[in-house]
Parts: sequence; C-alpha cells; structure tokens
Amino acid sequence: MLPSMVKPRKFLLSFLNPYVYPLRCGVLILLVGVIWLIRITLGCLACPVCLSPSNSQMVTVNIDKGSTLPEIGQILADKKVIRSSRFFVVYGRFTGQDKKMQAGTYQINNNMSMKEIIECISSGKVASYRLVIPEGYTVVQIEDLLVQKGIADRESFQKALGADYPFSFLEGIPGTGPERLEGFLFPATYELRPGMSEEEIINKMLQEFQTVFTPELQQRAEKMGLSIREVVTLASIVEREAKVEQERPQIAAVFLNRLEQGLRLESCATVQYILGEQKETLTNKDIQNTSPYNTYLHTGLPPSPIANPGLSSIKAVLYPADVDYLFFVAKGDGSHHFSNTFREHQEAARHYQR
Repeated sequence: MLPSMVKPRKFLLSFLNPYVYPLRCGVLILLVGVIWLIRITLGCLACPVCLSPSNSQMVTVNIDKGSTLPEIGQILADKKVIRSSRFFVVYGRFTGQDKKMQAGTYQINNNMSMKEIIECISSGKVASYRLVIPEGYTVVQIEDLLVQKGIADRESFQKALGADYPFSFLEGIPGTGPERLEGFLFPATYELRPGMSEEEIINKMLQEFQTVFTPELQQRAEKMGLSIREVVTLASIVEREAKVEQERPQIAAVFLNRLEQGLRLESCATVQYILGEQKETLTNKDIQNTSPYNTYLHTGLPPSPIANPGLSSIKAVLYPADVDYLFFVAKGDGSHHFSNTFREHQEAARHYQR
C-alpha cells in the first residue's frame, strides 16, 4: 500500500465509524440547511417588494449629493422600494457599486429587484420631468406653470429672460422682460432633467423654435416681405383668436388683408393681452386702453407677439387661405362667420351676438 493512501483511508474509516458517523452526519445536514436558509433569505431580500407587475407603482426617489450608501438605503426603504436598507448596503458593497452611487431624482418601480435599483442609481439614470407647454401660452403663463410644478424659481426665471441667447431671430430685440422672448418659447412637450437651470430650460425652448421654423418657412416669410418676428407676432394673434383648427388660415387671411389695406386689426386678443385675462366680452373702457398693444386704436402689428404660437398658426400666416375676407365674428360655438364687407359683418354680429 502506498503511503499517500494511508491518510485518506484512515480519514474515511474514521468518518464511517458507527459511533462518530451520526454526529458528523448531523453537523453536515445542519450546515447544508443553514446555507440553504441563508440563500433563501438573501434571495428574498434582493427580490422586488411587489411581485405582481399589474399592481406595481412608480416612486420618485431623490438622492442628495454626498449621500452615503446607508443613507441611500434608508431612503429607498422609507419609499418602500426595497425590503432591507442593511441588505442594500451589504449588496452594494459586495457588488462594488457602493462608490458609484449618483445624486439625482429617480423613477423607481417597486417591481424592480435590488440589482436593478442599484444599477439604476449607480449608472445615473435620473428621471426627467415631462413638461407640456400648451399652444398660446404667454411667457408669464409658462413661468407660472414651471413655478407651480416646482421646476423653476420665479425670480431666477425672470432673470433668465434677460440672458443672452445665441439665436439670430432674437437679434435686435430690445428689453429684458417677458416681451423680449414672447412668441419664441415654443409650445411643445419637453423632457427636462432635474437640476436644469432656468437659462437651460429657456434655451431648450428657443432651440425648439429654431428647429421648427425651418429654412423653408424662413424663405416663405422673406417672399411675403415679413420678418420672423412679424410672422410670429401675427401667428400669436391667430393662435389666441382661433378655436377651430380649420379656420386658422382664414383668420390669418383676414388680418393680412387688413394690414395690406391699412386697416386696424381690431383683435380682441390683443386687448385681452393688455388686461392679462380672457374676458368673454370687452367693454368700451377696455377697447379704449391706450396701450400700444391695443389694435383697436393703433394701426399695424402690436410691438411684440402676444403669446407663443404653435406651428399650425405659424403656417396659417405663411400659407393663408386665398380669400378676400376682412371681418369675422364669433358664432358662440368656437367657430366664426367671415365677411367681405362691413355691412355683412354688422348683420352677422347682430345675428350671432343677440
């Protein structure tokens, strides 16, 4: 017998000793049981809080800059997207991602596993704010919306309106208030990162306008003898006057025809812009307001746009209906009656505004 075989054989005989075997067998079974129990426990702690996708919920989680791994784990536990903050710490350190945690606002589903949550935060997949700017909103209304949603600070936003933005369509426009950028904060749906400055938000909206107002539209404006700002100013009036999509080209045609003939635009929307409210019926006192935006008293376009128009209103100005209308009156259902002469207009007004 080889010497090397002595010890293994001796160990085997010792292990199979009928007096020792039951004890050692019990220890082995207990050890396997403990390992199995630990594995089950860890697997349970790492699995999603909600196991049913149909009942899952999206939770917004804010991780401040400089937060430690235990602090992040406690935040996640408080939000009920993980089962144990302590296991989160152990898991994060074991996987080596504890040093990669990034501050920000995250959208975390309680159906996500701990592995998915840690990967989300360590990769910096921050959530974004979806902001919808309706067509026809003024700069002031956009400001109110941003402040209301907690995306911007009012004072900082007002200051950002006067910042220098590198867009050619803003060249030569005076002032630092809302009227400077009025018409160019394009109404659209925006995805905004948490922490974006007010200047970055404004710049994003101006960039969207530049994208939408294509070279083709610029060439069309030049052909009509209109500057970009004049197009946007007229489009903003169309935006606030039109309620029916199909009528935009006709309303634009009315205003363009009146401008061509030297007639005042007499738009109620421009007076409402002065008043800062949408009044169903304007009084004689309202119409006598001496503001340069009052197109009942002043000929030509107002000093600046009165709202931020959408693309359909811009195109309506650049491609108006081929009509000779000079007047329109609201029917009361959102649509308008169009007329060529003042007499026809008066008859329509009496009919629809009884």
